Amino acid sequence: MITVLIADDHSLIREGIKKIISTESDINVAGETSNPFEVIDLLNKLKCNVTILDVSMPGKSGLELIKEIKTAGIDTKILMMTMMPEEQFARRSLKAGASGYLTKDTASEEIITAIRRIASGRKYVSNSLAEKLADDLDETLDKKPFEILSDREFEILRMFASGKQQSEIANELNLSPSTVNTYRSRILEKLNLHSNADIIHFAYKNKLIE
Repeated sequence: MITVLIADDHSLIREGIKKIISTESDINVAGETSNPFEVIDLLNKLKCNVTILDVSMPGKSGLELIKEIKTAGIDTKILMMTMMPEEQFARRSLKAGASGYLTKDTASEEIITAIRRIASGRKYVSNSLAEKLADDLDETLDKKPFEILSDREFEILRMFASGKQQSEIANELNLSPSTVNTYRSRILEKLNLHSNADIIHFAYKNKLIE
């Protein structure tokens, strides 16, 4: 039996995934949460084979959770799901340690296939994403500007773009305000931007926020 933990702050998404899984005799939802800060404790308690993570949850990103799960040595395969376009988050998720990546408009049968495949120790991505990942090997193709950001810079850019203030970001990420400001300065420099308004425009243009 494949046991699954669902971590997503949208109740309709969790219910939809549970409904899809309920028709399968070899897969069972062992737990769910809308709170990213509960994920590690739940995984230690439930010992789930597969964890379905939302990329963007309030207070802690899916990317950060992947790293925490790996650092904690928890034996679970991670399937990332998001409303955001694949190319913006997939590469970072897979490099961080996820075993699969799907968008939330994926057909139900593909979700089941992904769960089974990553539970068996393999990787799963859509055909369109596989093509994009193959393009990474072509040095003649232009890369997206945001790909030069570190994961932390990328996360903080999205937080600023969503309207959060420096103090809020510092509190959520357990960083000092001056450290957040340093990250902001690096983001502006790397992307040749000049203000928070520029960050917001850049994020919307590149579909980095919902």
